[in-house]
Amino acid sequence: MENKPPLPPFTKETAIQKIRVAEDAWNTRDPDKVSLVYTEDTVWRNRAEFPIGREQVKEFLRRKWSKELDYRLIKELWAFTNNRIAVRFAYECRDDSGNWIRSYGNENWEFNERGFMMRRFASINDLPIKESDRKFFWPLGRRPDDHPTLSDLGL
Repeated sequence: MENKPPLPPFTKETAIQKIRVAEDAWNTRDPDKVSLVYTEDTVWRNRAEFPIGREQVKEFLRRKWSKELDYRLIKELWAFTNNRIAVRFAYECRDDSGNWIRSYGNENWEFNERGFMMRRFASINDLPIKESDRKFFWPLGRRPDDHPTLSDLGL
């Protein structure tokens, strides 16, 4: 069976690498691709939803990105130890009526020895914003390396 590097135990550098790989994947908005980094029996908490297993995660992501249009995400390291990483994040998106939202949150991740995520617990808060208040302006897809981080943006 394959590995999903970087592998635990994490260092600061490998935790940051793992976070960027996750951010890049989520910015594709491709549920099939994103789901492949989770174990077959992964356990999630995302707001009031509790997907279990890769198939439920795919369905969750399909629903999510069908409603969250022009989605752009930035993740940043909060803390790490052995096989766990804590991440803070923000993303911006709009609904089909053109209303913009910035969502802020924290995620706690736990990985198996092969680097697949076994658990993902997310706490998220939404803030309606004006289009003029947006801060994430790169073309859809991967955030450019020179784009400001959450800390750079004061978020």
